[in-house]
Amino acid sequence: MTPAHPGRRALAPVPLLLSAVLCLSAPAAAAGDLRAAIARGSGVSDFAQIEEIAYTFHVKLPDREVSRSWLWAPAADRVTFRPAGGAAEELTWERGLLSSGSASERARAADPLFVNDNYWLLFPLRLTWDLAAKISEDPAPAALPIGQGRARRVVVAYPADEGYTPGDVYELFLDPEGRILQWVYRKGGDPRPTRVTTWEDWREVGPLRLSLDRRGADGVFRVWFTGVAVRPKGGAGWIPARP
Repeated sequence: MTPAHPGRRALAPVPLLLSAVLCLSAPAAAAGDLRAAIARGSGVSDFAQIEEIAYTFHVKLPDREVSRSWLWAPAADRVTFRPAGGAAEELTWERGLLSSGSASERARAADPLFVNDNYWLLFPLRLTWDLAAKISEDPAPAALPIGQGRARRVVVAYPADEGYTPGDVYELFLDPEGRILQWVYRKGGDPRPTRVTTWEDWREVGPLRLSLDRRGADGVFRVWFTGVAVRPKGGAGWIPARP
């Protein structure tokens, strides 16, 4: 399928703890504070408590709808893909094996889809993990790309030499609490928007706070999530999303 998506980027195993102390310049420190503030609004401080997260990604395009179900164990970076409607067998792989050549061809084909869908759901958290991406904030509120009003605008630019879609740029429009109201995705840094959507239906999912609905300005394009739940470490069961 033609990507409907923001960036399908290769993910390193998620760093849950930082053991190094970095000496940052003032601009770098400010960028780090900005990353942390946005990610905190989605519960990154408690992400280490999560053993697994499950979700089904849905995208509505002008000519079709697509659904994919995932189970992700962040600490092990282990992914399980559950094709919709039993179209194929369930597939599990460890993402750390992709670079070694040990992963199956089917896993290699599915991994970009996992990355795409994971970014749609967890982008605020990824800001603290994708340290190669540059982040900056406009000095004054900017006009929202959909509808009326203005909001803080933060620009996230990924390096041109890494990931499934290198050079991607994201413009985030934030509410006063630092949650994403809308975003603009520009594939490969194209000056023209690739996708513009709202971020709606914010819910608590265990310790996380996630947006489960994205709607395009055309009234047709939509990305949304169902079956979102987390299983805490040492917990007895799954915690589903709730308002």
